[in-house]
Amino acid sequence: MTFADRLFRPVPLSILCVTLFAAALAFAQLERADERGVPPIDGSGSYEVSGVKVDVAARNAEAARSGGWREAQRKGWKMLWARVNGKPVENAPGLPDSTLDSISGGIVVEREQISPNRYIATLGVLFDRARAGELLGVKGAMRRSAPMLVIPIQWSGGTPVSFESRTEWQKAWARFRSNNSPIDYVRVSGTGADPVLLNAAQTRRPGRGWWRMLLDQYGAADIVVPEVTLFRQWPGGPVLARFVARHGPDAAVIDQFALTAENGDALPAMLDRGIERIDAAYVRALQEGAFRADKSLVIETPVEEVPIEDVLSQLAVAATSTIMVQAETPDAAALRADEAALRGMAGVTAVQTGSLALGGTSIFRVSFSGPPAAFREALISRGWQVEDAAGGVRIRRGSQPAR
Repeated sequence: MTFADRLFRPVPLSILCVTLFAAALAFAQLERADERGVPPIDGSGSYEVSGVKVDVAARNAEAARSGGWREAQRKGWKMLWARVNGKPVENAPGLPDSTLDSISGGIVVEREQISPNRYIATLGVLFDRARAGELLGVKGAMRRSAPMLVIPIQWSGGTPVSFESRTEWQKAWARFRSNNSPIDYVRVSGTGADPVLLNAAQTRRPGRGWWRMLLDQYGAADIVVPEVTLFRQWPGGPVLARFVARHGPDAAVIDQFALTAENGDALPAMLDRGIERIDAAYVRALQEGAFRADKSLVIETPVEEVPIEDVLSQLAVAATSTIMVQAETPDAAALRADEAALRGMAGVTAVQTGSLALGGTSIFRVSFSGPPAAFREALISRGWQVEDAAGGVRIRRGSQPAR
């Protein structure tokens, strides 16, 4: 068979099908935006207190629910005060309901049971950061980490997934209110080029060049990779999850633990608890000083070396003062004597005759390494009489009478 026959022979059908399938899969990954992306919530202006349990009875369901929400605000305020100040809940001061209404930003229903005259629920309370911060004794400022790019990885069925498709792990990170944490998380929505740039394989690449490009693209300075591996016992049964908190381009393990959900319906709540524990692990690492960015991720522009002689000459030029000196020059000999006397002074680098007037007053332009006040003192120490003149000084010998 000739080379031309080999080059133009028909492609086997199996190879053609595999190629078309791979191309279609890549096209679907980029084009099916409706199956990717979860916009993260913005909680930067609120404090959140979750897990507030209430049990209120009233004459009807509406009154019971209203009373439960008001009770949640009271309990949530005390829990927030205790968390911020590091003291027991019993020591928290009480606030009137009118004040709580003004600083409360909303109620998050985590679980509720409503009957004709009773309301049992587990709620979350949002407090306005600016207004509540004044009552808490803080101004909303806290020590925060460098911006951390978050790439959540979910392992299920032996396959890692980041932003290629919507996962429960990505949804959990999207609804996580990061404003309560000192870790500055940079969370992406997973749309556009995110699935290609921030895929699971990228988290295992040690090359720093590509990492630096990604961090610059997303406005971050470091990376955190929270992972979860899901094991389903049987369809509809318990779900076992193993969590791993990784940090940096080398995927260093900060913490790892396991949690269990009773069934698929309890999976989101279990993932939320896992995020809280991962965040707590990152916070501990930050406080202990172990949450340091890799120096290889920082792009530093090399500093051009400058010879010390050039630096000294620039400093000398910057410190040089130009002073106009007026002197009486009755003849050429007096002119040469005054000019030589000025040149012989310490600190004088140049003397130029700006205006020559034999039999009158000549003007010299003197370059002096120092401030004009130091030049004036040097003249006086050499026996000159010095007077202020327009734009400079006027000098004459001590024996000369003033005119």
